[in-house]
Amino acid sequence: MTQSVKGMRDLWGTELRHFQFVERMCYQIMGAHGYQEIRTPIVESTDLFSRSMGSTTDIINKEMYTFKDRSDRSLTLRPENTASVVRAIIQNKLLEGNDPLHLFYIGPMFRYERMQSGRYRQFWQIGAESIGVASPESEVENLVLLFDFLGSLGLTDLSLSINSVGFPDERASFYTAFKSFFKDREASFCPDCHRRIVDNPLRVLDCKVASCQTALTGHPEILNFLSSESRSHHEKFQKCLHGSNISFSTNPKMVRGLDYYTRTTFEVISPDLGAQCALLGGGRYDRLIQDLGGPATPAFGWALGLDRLVSLLIKKNISLPSKPRILLIPLGESMLEYALQLVRPLWTTGHSIELETRGVALKKSLATANRKGHSHAFILGEGEKAKNIITVKFLMTGEQEEWPLGEITSRLTKL
Repeated sequence: MTQSVKGMRDLWGTELRHFQFVERMCYQIMGAHGYQEIRTPIVESTDLFSRSMGSTTDIINKEMYTFKDRSDRSLTLRPENTASVVRAIIQNKLLEGNDPLHLFYIGPMFRYERMQSGRYRQFWQIGAESIGVASPESEVENLVLLFDFLGSLGLTDLSLSINSVGFPDERASFYTAFKSFFKDREASFCPDCHRRIVDNPLRVLDCKVASCQTALTGHPEILNFLSSESRSHHEKFQKCLHGSNISFSTNPKMVRGLDYYTRTTFEVISPDLGAQCALLGGGRYDRLIQDLGGPATPAFGWALGLDRLVSLLIKKNISLPSKPRILLIPLGESMLEYALQLVRPLWTTGHSIELETRGVALKKSLATANRKGHSHAFILGEGEKAKNIITVKFLMTGEQEEWPLGEITSRLTKL
């Protein structure tokens, strides 16, 4: 039997219902904040990602699904979506009016990485991008959106960790100090960090190897090497967070895993995720749009792994809001046509009613309803038809009621 590709999985049942709940709340909260959805292809030119994310990142060096098509073009399954969104903005000339853009997306990404809890090689992301405004206030607006969204899912015990990495041309003095620090303890760092210290020293701070994190104790902090303008931006950002009642802590190792970040970077931390406690992250990327061929445009955004988020919701036993799920059981083939006439107006008003069409015995149909997680069974036989009622069985308690057919809609609403 053919199996699914390692790291890629099927979604169904309870987990899929959690996915759908998150997606519904995403559309609701994003719309309330004035963000519009954008959808990009899952396959892009490889050059898009190599130019945007940086040649020193692990994603570029180890994790991309890259292949040649029949025209010998190098294509890649998108490993993240910010670069694709930027490409779409430039290609479709969405910046010509000079108005800010507020965009969000939901979709699958692909990375060939080591699998762990809540992480897969095909994974789903939700992201939001605020494009065209350089102010700290625009960053905080985006984070208020984020925490409104997470709060709508029942997640309230989260913390925000922030840092600033400035602009590339501000980092020279930091690199000098950091390389000197590294040299004094280079034997304690992993081979990847020995490569990173040459290619991009910031990547050393992002290393996940425990011995490297220990060796980083007391390292020079990039905040102490920023320009006065970047320091002022960071101070105002913190002031705006306080004003919006978003608590935070500063983490001098917070550099994120992509090279396009400038100034603000952040992660949202959950105490329920164990050692890999970061639920999501993001930051400012003021030079990416210009680097990819567009006009100089400031931007800020974040991306959230939907698989990891759903695993957290399930772990915390956060219940889903739900309508009654009903199995309508006609007793015998003669009642099936009558049941179809009865259920159609209920379907059009949005009620979740599955119609039993097999013509099997009532006991077997009730067993099916219980296995599939239905909350109620509607039973319709000749006796019910004659009395113009329907028998309603509450599957959690076993109780039964008789409802007049004309009251089904109002009673369902009360349920």
